[in-house]
Formats: sequence, structure tokens, C-alpha cells
Amino acid sequence: MTSIYSNRLCRAFVAAVLAVAAFEFLPAAKAFAVIDPIPNNVVLTNAAPKAIPRRASIIFIQVDGLGYGDLSCYGQTNFQTPNLDKLAAEGIRFTNYSIAGASSPTRSSLLAGKNLNHLTQSADADILVAAHSTTVEEILKNSGYHTGYIGEWNLGGENSGAAPWQKGFDEFAGYLNPADAENFYADFIWSLPPRYSFDKAGGTFVEWDPSKGPHIGGREMIYENTQGRTKYIPDLLKKAALNFVQNNVPDKFNHYQPFFLLLDYTIPTGKIVVPTDAPFSDENWPQQEKNKAALISRIDGYVGELQEQLLKKGMTNNVMIFFSSASVPKKTEFIDPEFFHSNVSTNDFRVPMIARWPGNIPAGQVSDLKWSPQDFLPTAAEIGYADAPTNIDGISILPALLGRDKK
Repeated sequence: MTSIYSNRLCRAFVAAVLAVAAFEFLPAAKAFAVIDPIPNNVVLTNAAPKAIPRRASIIFIQVDGLGYGDLSCYGQTNFQTPNLDKLAAEGIRFTNYSIAGASSPTRSSLLAGKNLNHLTQSADADILVAAHSTTVEEILKNSGYHTGYIGEWNLGGENSGAAPWQKGFDEFAGYLNPADAENFYADFIWSLPPRYSFDKAGGTFVEWDPSKGPHIGGREMIYENTQGRTKYIPDLLKKAALNFVQNNVPDKFNHYQPFFLLLDYTIPTGKIVVPTDAPFSDENWPQQEKNKAALISRIDGYVGELQEQLLKKGMTNNVMIFFSSASVPKKTEFIDPEFFHSNVSTNDFRVPMIARWPGNIPAGQVSDLKWSPQDFLPTAAEIGYADAPTNIDGISILPALLGRDKK
């Protein structure tokens, strides 16, 4: 049974309504996962907290098509990426992290802990892996984490057994297939609403009623984009990530429940679409180079805003952040790879990988440890004091992250 501190109820409701209006995302206060902040005075359970160590929250930020040398901390000299450089300076910058050639196999490997060589470029194979494997979000959710996914899924449709809401995510905001995800001014977005929502008639927060049907996601309209290119989707996904953090800060009201957020952007790969080429408008570069540089700079800004949100919420130490790319740059976008120093060679599947966990990971490191997406599942499980499945290919790199040998 949900309980509420009644003497703060009105203030909580007003705060929720104002938060929705502030984002100007939906025409009404319709529930939308990771968008409507839950007032922090809401107690969702009266159960006593489990007697386990305070576990770190985990954020994995994954872009698409970012090359090994596209960031200034990896050798980019034409422009700077200060926020990602700062992230690397405060943790570890890996020089030997390799992925699959395409994003879907990388995503499957990341979630299921399976070897990249066992995956194909087939979408059906990716769905099969996602549907019939125990995934990292399921492991963390069963261990007590609140889980969220924002961005491109592309591992299972609405009615498949591999839809995000079938695979352990409490909240979802994004797109189920690449065609939709590559429309940066789409007029809809898929969302999985929070398990608890505000009942206006009863004046309380209530849990989803199973009699109303399964708690699954649906399409939410972005009405501004029905009339033109108004809302840039990556910007909205960034706002969703900020709200997810705001909603789920571990505190006494949720018994210090940690969260796992996987933020998956479909940029800067494919067709380069960006609202403006600023701050490079006056550079004497080809237009495509200016556009891609502006997009990478925008990603850097997203990371900076997320870091600011964590700092504002007091999450300075007990959150582990990973940043990487799900695919290597395409060579057919009329962009000179030498301009961005994207890759050493055409068969080089290395991409940036940065890990930061202040107080646990010593700052300022550069590591040539060879690892890949399959190793994330057992690493995240160890961070969360959970058991990883035995039928996976990956191994935990947490000992290497912490600077100690595995015992």
C-alpha cells in the first residue's frame, strides 16, 4: 500500500505539475517515464531497507558512430570536448576498448554479456539474444536497482518478448527501431510510464493497477513536431536523462535505492542533422565537418549537464559513469576521417571508453586494458553486489577499474 506524508501532499502535487510544464514536452500532464519528476516526499514503500552495503548507481552513456580520435582527450586538435576531457581526467581513459561494426550487435553484447563474435548483423539475431538471455538490467533490477533506458532500443518491437518493458527496465523513453530513432524531429516517442503515478481524483500516488492491463509502454505525441522541426529529439532525450536522475536520487524516501540508467544516443552516426553548426559557423571548414563538430560538441554539452545535475543532487561519489560509442564512424558521409582523426585504420573497431567513479577509481589514468561490451554485464553485477550468469562470455573488469588484482 502506498503511503504519503499528507501534510506535504499539496506541495508535492504542485511541484509535479510545475515540473511537467517547465519542460514544455507534452500538452497535458500525461504520465511519461523519466519526464515527470516524482516529488521527493513520496514514500513508495514502508518496507525496511535491506541490510546490504550502499551500492553505487550506474550510468552508461553510449553514442553511435563516434570515432577513436573524435574527442580532444583522444587526439582531436581542431576543437575541444572539455566535459568529456574532464570526465576522463577524473577517471580512466581506455585505449583498447573494441566494439562490433554496428550498433545493434554492440548493444546486444553490452546487455547480455555475450561475445561479439557470437552475434551477427541480423536484427532477428539481436532480438533473439535480448529475448532469451538474462540481461544486465534484469540482474540489477532483481538486486534492488531502479532501471531506466533512454534512446534507441532496436532489440525488440512493441509486442515482442524483447521489448524494453519485458526485459527489466522500469522506465523507458525512446524508439524501438532505427528508422524512427534516426528521425531527429519525430512527432512521437515511445515511453514506459513510472510504476507509480499521481491519482488526481484520489489525491494520492498509486501503483499501477494490473486489472487495467499489463504495465507496458505506448506512443506519446510530440505535438510541436507535427507542424515543423521544433523539438530536436536528442535534446529531449537529454532532458529525460536529467529528469531520471532528479526522480531517482537515492535518499531516505526510497531507502537509498540505487539506479541504473542506460542512455543511448543515435548520434553522431548516419546523416548528420544538427539544429545549428555553432560554435563553428565561422570556421573555414567544409559544411559537413562543421556540422559533425557541432554535433560532437553538443554531445559534450549533454555530458556536462548530466555531471552538473549529479553535483546538484549531491551524487558526487557514489555513481559510476561509463561513456563510449556503439559503432565506429561510417566512411560514406562525405566527411574526411583525417579531419577528425576518427580511426587509425578502416578495420579498427576501437572507440573511446571513459570510466569515472570518484573515491574508487584513481583519477588521471590511461589504460591499454583490452576489453569489450561483453564485459560490462559482469562488471555492473559486481558493482551492484549481484551474481552474474555463468553462461556469459564477459568477465568483470572492476578489479582493474579499482586498481587491484582480482582475488
